[in-house]
This record gives sequence, structure tokens and C-alpha cells, in this order.
Amino acid sequence: MSLDQPITRRSALAAGAAGVGVVVLGACGSDEPAPAAKESKASTPATKAPAAAAADPIAALSDVPVGGAISAKDSDGKPIILAQPTAGQVIAFTAICTHTGCTVAPKGKDLDCPCHGSKYNAFTGAVINGPAPRPLAKVDVKVESGQVVAS
Repeated sequence: MSLDQPITRRSALAAGAAGVGVVVLGACGSDEPAPAAKESKASTPATKAPAAAAADPIAALSDVPVGGAISAKDSDGKPIILAQPTAGQVIAFTAICTHTGCTVAPKGKDLDCPCHGSKYNAFTGAVINGPAPRPLAKVDVKVESGQVVAS
């Protein structure tokens, strides 16, 4: 369009839309430098990582009954089940029912879901009766100095 042509409604709207687009795109920018322009940390010498600290205990072995199970929380605060099928052998499973995510509770050699009646084997995590569709997920634990810890 040249300067001696009259401005039409269509050309005015098109120019306005283009201006809004520029403003909107400008707002999407960042003050952060591009990734290639950021300072590299590769030039700093590597430092040796400190030795891993002993794992925090989840429970005392003596708190887990032989032939039974207890509720506990893992290091992230998530509910788990600790079971001791035979003296000194501890196994763990997530305490979250595979049906609708309710927290199961130990009851002798079983784990009961209070929401819909699912029942699990406390020593294998297997479904005894549904509606739970899958067994409970295993959680890796071990016994160190009389304490049950994550492994």
C-alpha cells in the first residue's frame, strides 16, 4: 500500500493485528541468555563426593512381628508394609492398593484394603481376593544392625 492510497478498514485491521502479534511475541522473550551462552562448569575441577551416609532406619527389626507385618513409611514418607515371614527375613511392599489407591493395613498374615475389600498376602504381596487387579509392588529393604533400612 502506498501513502497516496486511502486507508481501508481491512488494511487498518491487518496492521493492528500485526502490531498485537509483535507485542505478544515480545512478551514471550526471556532475559536468560541462550543455553550456548551460559557459563560452562566443565572448567571447574571435579570434587570427590562425600561417602554415602548410612540409610535412615525405617523400623527396628524387633518392631516387625515374626509371622506378621506392620505399617511403616519409607524415606520419602510413602506408606509401606514391612513383614517378617521368618526370623530375620524382612520384606516390604508398597501399602497402596492396586485397585483404587487406598492404603492397606496389616491383619496377621494378610493385608486388608478398607475401601473395597481387597486382600493381599503380607509375605508375597499377591492378591488373595479382589477387586485388586495386581499384586503390591515390592520395596527393597534390608536389615542392618537390628534396623530395617532401604536397600
